[in-house]
Amino acid sequence: MSWLGSHLIFIPSVLIVGIFFGFLMGARAARNQFDLQQKRDAEREVARAARAARKAAKADGEKAAE
Repeated sequence: MSWLGSHLIFIPSVLIVGIFFGFLMGARAARNQFDLQQKRDAEREVARAARAARKAAKADGEKAAE
C-alpha cells in the first residue's frame, strides 16, 4: 500500500474518532453545566424564601412593638 492509500484510510478514521470523543466530552460538559445551574437555582430559591421569612418576621415584630 502506498503512502497515499494509507493516508486515505488513516486521516478519515482519526477524524471520526476525534468527532466521537468530542461529542462525548461536549455532552458531558453540557450535562454538568445544566446540573450546576439547577443547583444554583435551587440554592437561590432557598435563599429567597429565607429572606422573605426574615422580612415577614421583622415586619410582625415591628407591628407587635407598636
